[in-house]
Amino acid sequence: MIDIRPFDSLGHADHGWLDARHHFSFANYYDPSRMGWGRIRVWNDDQIAAKSGFPPHPHRDMEIVTYVRTGAITHQDSMGNKGRTGAGDVQVMSAGTGVQHAEYNLEDEQTTLFQIWIETDKASASPSWGAMPFPKESRNGAFQLLASGDPDDGSLTINADARVLGATVKAGDSIAIDADPARHLYLVPSGRVRVNGIEANPRDGVAITGESKVEIAAEDDSELVLVDAR
Repeated sequence: MIDIRPFDSLGHADHGWLDARHHFSFANYYDPSRMGWGRIRVWNDDQIAAKSGFPPHPHRDMEIVTYVRTGAITHQDSMGNKGRTGAGDVQVMSAGTGVQHAEYNLEDEQTTLFQIWIETDKASASPSWGAMPFPKESRNGAFQLLASGDPDDGSLTINADARVLGATVKAGDSIAIDADPARHLYLVPSGRVRVNGIEANPRDGVAITGESKVEIAAEDDSELVLVDAR
């Protein structure tokens, strides 16, 4: 099954400094048919104005992945961590027993990012944070693993049976990835693509399950972010 969630159908909240689209129910947006996809609970498509951001606020028992599309975000938390994550790079935070964090756009330009929450497999674990650079040229034409529940695979580690992957693909080219039909995949492309022959437009959500292989044919140059979860 491949279900396209058009960008215009997503939840929307414009706070001035933050223009957010919600793929799943979040804050004041509630749709009982979009409460998550497998263990993926939140996928927010955020545009954050220059010199603004999220002030300190708490989380617990959630795996939070931030994929920066343009600009940069600066993180600080109650564990003493601080770091800047730029376009194409990723940060992860395991909220565990509880953590306060803030995310600020300290740049002179708008920052756009995906914030993805995955339900944890390790409730009440110690909280943690990490970030890594992932140059876009290193994933041209192939998916690169960005984060997973395997601490030995060289990517960022989260406390969940899930994989976060990224790729870039040129117009006219295609890439494919093997899938477990029992798992839940969610894909967001930056340009027009066809997923196993089904058309998706820029920033649409593509919910996939029951497929053993996923082929993505690009009609535009596209940046792809894919999560594979239980």
